[in-house]
Amino acid sequence: MARPSRRSGNLPAEATSFIGRRRELAEVRKKLSAARMVSLVGPGGVGKTRLAVRIAADLARGFPDGAWLVELADVRDPALVSNAAMAALDLRDQAFTEPLVLLLSYLKDKDLLLVVDNCEHLLDSAAQVAADVIKAAPGVRVLATSREPLAIDGEHVVPVPPLELPSGNADESLALLGQTEAVMLFTERAAAASGTFELSGANQTAVAELCRRLDGLPLAIELAAVRTRVLTVEQIRDRLNDRFGLLTGGGRAALPRHQTLRTTIDWSYELLAAPEGALLRRLCVFAGRFTVKDVEAVCTGDDVPVAAALDVLSSLVDKSLVMKEDVRGIACYRLHETMREYSALKLTEAGEEIGVEERCTDYYWSRCQQAVPEARYKLADWLEWMDLEIDNIRAILRHCLTRRDARRGIDLVTSVGWYWITRATSEGVRWLDELQACGPGNPEGQFWAYFLRGFLAVLKADPTAARPPLQRALAAARELGQPLLLAQALSMASIAENLAGDPGAAERYLDESSVVTTPLDDFPAKISLLQARALNGFFQGDIEIVKAVASEGVRLSREVGDLYSLEMMLLNAGGTALITGDFEQAMSFYTEALRIAQRIDDRVAEYALLDGLGCVAAGSGQARLAAQLIGAAETVRTQAGASLIPILAPLIAQAEGLAIAELGQSKFDSEMDAGKRMGRDEAIRLALGEPAEISAAAPPNGVALLGKREAEVARLVAKGLSNKQIGARLFISERTVDSHVRSILNKLGFNSRVQIAGWMTSLRGDGRGEKI
Repeated sequence: MARPSRRSGNLPAEATSFIGRRRELAEVRKKLSAARMVSLVGPGGVGKTRLAVRIAADLARGFPDGAWLVELADVRDPALVSNAAMAALDLRDQAFTEPLVLLLSYLKDKDLLLVVDNCEHLLDSAAQVAADVIKAAPGVRVLATSREPLAIDGEHVVPVPPLELPSGNADESLALLGQTEAVMLFTERAAAASGTFELSGANQTAVAELCRRLDGLPLAIELAAVRTRVLTVEQIRDRLNDRFGLLTGGGRAALPRHQTLRTTIDWSYELLAAPEGALLRRLCVFAGRFTVKDVEAVCTGDDVPVAAALDVLSSLVDKSLVMKEDVRGIACYRLHETMREYSALKLTEAGEEIGVEERCTDYYWSRCQQAVPEARYKLADWLEWMDLEIDNIRAILRHCLTRRDARRGIDLVTSVGWYWITRATSEGVRWLDELQACGPGNPEGQFWAYFLRGFLAVLKADPTAARPPLQRALAAARELGQPLLLAQALSMASIAENLAGDPGAAERYLDESSVVTTPLDDFPAKISLLQARALNGFFQGDIEIVKAVASEGVRLSREVGDLYSLEMMLLNAGGTALITGDFEQAMSFYTEALRIAQRIDDRVAEYALLDGLGCVAAGSGQARLAAQLIGAAETVRTQAGASLIPILAPLIAQAEGLAIAELGQSKFDSEMDAGKRMGRDEAIRLALGEPAEISAAAPPNGVALLGKREAEVARLVAKGLSNKQIGARLFISERTVDSHVRSILNKLGFNSRVQIAGWMTSLRGDGRGEKI
């Protein structure tokens, strides 16, 4: 989100399409220079998000730590606002620190702009998080968008008007009319939709009247523009005027802007074929992104056959009623927030709300239950799916809480346990506690709820919180008469007791787990016992035991494809090699584990492995590398909210001593600071001995608005390639390219490909190809 240069003469003429918006840009720039928080306030569909992103793009270089976008549109739970901010900043709720505490700790010394978008449905929570950030982080400025002010101390409100409208002067030249914001947006969207539309002397009057009739509302203009595929501008104008005339008694009186937008959406909705209308209203059941498979399972029926779902969905995308985006090569869809609200009203009017909600709940409940083996043994792929679907799963969990549906809720929260383990420990704890307060689930589901609650507490280094649920898990397993479950609970209880400083209890649980597990042919039971033995060996200083069980654990994990367990066992094996001074073997174990940690994005393992490889470097006489890796590990650790693993502490202290002896304190501190400033991927490449990667998709100052594929498309647009040529170059469809171009235009607040090209050119102004 780096802003384009404003040096005179280097921007294309089309960049003036935001003449009216420049007033808001100037006002916000002035307010942010004196105030800590500015809110862009206006009704839905007025373009607040595009304006906020455009402002942030223009101001980003004024903030050493960049500008960051926190998107709240898909967040339905007020408790998750701080989690959304953490996700935007690439922080991770994976260890001890609570999300809000971690967020504030990270921001306290940063100088950045935080754009918090779509606050209106989470007003109180968004306001509280913003207030906490402003209080804790003096260098942070907050730019919020909402339909109403957040009403916190120090907030400055900037109303967002609609786009600049034509003057209404019949003598206005075609050139001047074409530079009006509303007309430019209509022209660009109509050209994209029909492929042939141009503003001309023949249609300029109708275009101007239509834009004025739609009050300059961007969403309304886009919905009208896409209809130029099948209607002339005059037909669109006349039909909308007829519709508005019915609402104003046949006169020319203006409607409130929200009614103008609602009427335009009504008009678009009523032009849909029956299957299109049915699908659109049902799509509101999804809280976040959704895929074709999701739509086929939840939103189809006699009126929308499964076989027709993709075609109907594509038609809604073509009509700008549904947005399409590619996420890691997967075609995903979502609704504009205003369209989601409208669809929900239509779903209720159709009497389908309860039925569709129940179908959605059953779909995610059953799909996650069925995916439990995949979650463990195909973890990388499953986590990618979860990253796409997590907002929908959160909405279903909230639905279960509201309906006090403990059975399905507990089944669902435990079936996605690996997500909480690797991505969101504090959030997982909260869901488990709230759902269990609703009532018991089925007996086996209840066991897994107790077990997972204890597991997450262990990961948060909180043995006091781990003990009670693990005791209940043991009781539940005994009552069920399930040795497979009992074995895992005993092993986890042993780990918890070691963390609590009670080696006697840890040994007793370990012995019982060994008795229960030995006759079982069950991988989860065996690997749990091996992990408990390894940690027990570390606590007792018995490195030979750790070496033996880690070797067996590596073998078993490889056989079944359990990446998480393989990562942990390699970490254990590397630790034994490091302690015994076998640096070559330690490096081999650690580098393999680090590649796995990077693949599944396990931040706690990444920091531990960076520290481990830093120790290897120190022991191998690479003091500069050691200092950088130890510094980078500290940054990754703090960004995950983790505390230093006790077993690593003396090894790191020894490594630092060796490095300081070689470099001197001053040089060591300098190299360690350089490591702390590294990006996580950069640090991992350094640790693995891979060359530094210069990615044009990675933005400066950590700003992340354009995705990797969007940045690739933007670069090719700047080279003048057509959508067809870009698709051939990137091996994607022409329709997918068009989707990316639309997304880039929306994110950057542009109206044309020429503006994208001009922006890209400005970013390369120093001749080095600055990153986007």
